[in-house]
Amino acid sequence: MESIFFEYAWVLLVLIVLEGLLAADNAVVMAVMVKHLPKVQQQKALFYGLLGAFVFRFTALFFITYLVNYWEIQALGAVYLLYISAKNIYDQRHHKSSDPTKKKRKESGFWVTVLKVELADIAFALDSMLAAVALAVTLPELGNFHIGGINGGQFTVMLVGGIIGLVMIRFAARQFVTLLEKFPALETAAFLIVGWVGVKLAVMTLAHPNVQILDTEFPHSLTWKLIFWSVLAAIALGGYLTAVASNRKKSK
Repeated sequence: MESIFFEYAWVLLVLIVLEGLLAADNAVVMAVMVKHLPKVQQQKALFYGLLGAFVFRFTALFFITYLVNYWEIQALGAVYLLYISAKNIYDQRHHKSSDPTKKKRKESGFWVTVLKVELADIAFALDSMLAAVALAVTLPELGNFHIGGINGGQFTVMLVGGIIGLVMIRFAARQFVTLLEKFPALETAAFLIVGWVGVKLAVMTLAHPNVQILDTEFPHSLTWKLIFWSVLAAIALGGYLTAVASNRKKSK
């Protein structure tokens, strides 16, 4: 019994680390989505958005074997993230060179923003959930009950890992919002990261078993992971250095 406890604890730890890594890029997307709201509404939007995302993830665990067949979910997520990245970067450049007396573009309201946060997390959810299932099913079964076709003990580990992951995303997103407020010039880099995350979802879509334009193992390969994290780190570092230089220039 003690060995089973350690096995479950180890897999849960691995799931938390995995969710923590995914939280980094997910949180940037959430942060830029809520940044335009008043401060008092930003945290509420993240809370309600991720609460809805939790409900989706919990429900999806019951139907994960069916949901994985729908590559269209990740495809729509990829298109959406690439669209908002390109649109916002274009708007930034356009408005910088346009008449400053022109009206600022209309931003989404509170509940529309909450919906966007939920949709973004749904786009991210399938990959992390599949990873969670792959890890959890290696565990010995615990108890005689099953939930959604998965042993109750294994299901509990996935659920706990998912909850912790969402909490991490929520707090990481809040930190990114604060960072964007401190360094406004960082916003361009943030939207570039959003677009790069969209590329990640596009790669996952192209490697889906029902699409197979790319090798199905490519999104999980060391090569792709090195490419993804290296580019993301380069965008973040370049954006941060540019933002710091911009703030120094303004303060002179």
